[in-house]
Amino acid sequence: MRLMAQLAMVMNLDKCIGCHTCSVTCKQAWTNRSGVEYAWFNNVETRPGQGYPRQYQDQQRWKGGWTLTKRGRLTLRSGSRFKRLLNIFANPDLPEVADYYEPWTYDYDNLLSAPQMDTTPVARPVSLITGEDTAITWGANWDDDLGGGPEQIGRDPVLAKVSDKVKLEFQQTFMFYLPRICEHCLNPSCAASCPSGAIYKRTEDGIVLVDQDKCRGWRQCVTGCPYKKIYFNHKTGKAEKCTFCYPRVEVGIPTVCAETCVGRLRYIGVVFYDADAVLAAASVRDDKDLYPAQLGVFLNPHDPRVVAEAERVGISQEWIDAAQASPIYKLIVDYQVALPLHPEYRTMPMVWYIPPLSPMVDALAGTGHDGEDAGNLFGAIDALRIPVEYLAELFTAGDIGPVRASLQRLAAMRAHMRRVNLGEPVDPEIAESVRLSTDEIEAMYRLLAIAKYEHRYVIPSAAGSDAHRLDALATGCSLESDGGPGMTAFDVMDDKFHLTQQPADGNGAAAPVDKERRINLLNWDGKSTNGLFAAVPAHGPQTNGAAHTNGATSAVEHIR
Repeated sequence: MRLMAQLAMVMNLDKCIGCHTCSVTCKQAWTNRSGVEYAWFNNVETRPGQGYPRQYQDQQRWKGGWTLTKRGRLTLRSGSRFKRLLNIFANPDLPEVADYYEPWTYDYDNLLSAPQMDTTPVARPVSLITGEDTAITWGANWDDDLGGGPEQIGRDPVLAKVSDKVKLEFQQTFMFYLPRICEHCLNPSCAASCPSGAIYKRTEDGIVLVDQDKCRGWRQCVTGCPYKKIYFNHKTGKAEKCTFCYPRVEVGIPTVCAETCVGRLRYIGVVFYDADAVLAAASVRDDKDLYPAQLGVFLNPHDPRVVAEAERVGISQEWIDAAQASPIYKLIVDYQVALPLHPEYRTMPMVWYIPPLSPMVDALAGTGHDGEDAGNLFGAIDALRIPVEYLAELFTAGDIGPVRASLQRLAAMRAHMRRVNLGEPVDPEIAESVRLSTDEIEAMYRLLAIAKYEHRYVIPSAAGSDAHRLDALATGCSLESDGGPGMTAFDVMDDKFHLTQQPADGNGAAAPVDKERRINLLNWDGKSTNGLFAAVPAHGPQTNGAAHTNGATSAVEHIR
């Protein structure tokens, strides 16, 4: 056994409202620079839909992830090392601009400088790549709220596999939202694809990063990533990707997308796993066995033998305590309600999802039945508007068993807590029917429905032995240079983020020292609004439209 620790995330899709707040704040923090205007480290997709980039899940076309040879050996779907070297100067399996979208802005200057005329001037869309007028035909969330409609049938690679299960009548369409970030996989195919060795997985927390000094822009990693979460900066000639907001998590603060999530659907925590078991788990013959195989890789942090091994390999007590209190381990292993995204890619993803149940409850209530009665819920799971087969193609390589089990546990939780809230006698058979105890059902409810900040984000405040002295380091994360996030141009961490110079608050979030300085989203504690908005003049607030406009502009300037 070779024990290692991994920071992981679980998202509860029952709570996602598709507001895109996570995408916007991530964009503002990480890719608000020239060269990556089209890049969204976090994006929210409507399912069914083509996704971003278009049809990224079609690995017959994009050659992402791993596959097994006839001898059972794991190999990259993009081909052998020799084949990839032959294509190193002309990789044919890359998404084009049309598959992402041509980023644009608007000619706002025309609104201000247009001469007097009979018609109202307009702000035409202008390409951020060429600077010329452009037509907007696609975007990162172009499918927004269009799931299940006739336009999407046959375009979603997952839906194409289960189209006979889907009703095309408008009244029976279905949709849900799927937020996506880099999966920070245990077996990352992007790292294996890189000829330069620029992509690496941090040993202390499992975060997958790109070393910009080593990156040579071959773009093999873009092909190798089956989730297409690596982007090419056409200005610097380097690859960039989600960093799991490592400057924040190193001091115990959640990622920007998690901190700003309106629905509170994200959970972050530590899991222990056996690194020696990853290859065998990723190499199982049947795709449907990949989910249970990955479950077998995780180690129980409460097992004395695991704790002893963690201490032996030098993992601090703080990380051991975080693993034992981890909401990730509870949702994935203890309650088994969270599932991996496309395990058939064999990358062992570490961003997991709780499948959505709400449409079924709403549908039952709409028919006049009790939407939260245990008998009704269990009987309606297979008649869910979102077909169980579709969810299985997303999360369990087509195996509907784990998906049905997850939905049944969520349904049991609702039925049980409904009785508790109405003061009715508790029926222990509800919990027993899903192989949980009454106490476990109520603990799962507290975690999924009413968990406090410190229970949703259990992040040790030190990513390494010297992390408590981050303010003394002369390396940081520069988001304002062409080199990308934390790569080629460095500022002093103390001057840039002020992450550790002031004691943390009750939630473990370090507060900025100088509240009068501009707010950087990387060090925002998620609560204070000081510095986010312009100060009110001493003579009192103005109420005219100009004053409101100036205030909004100042707020944007502070955030930027």
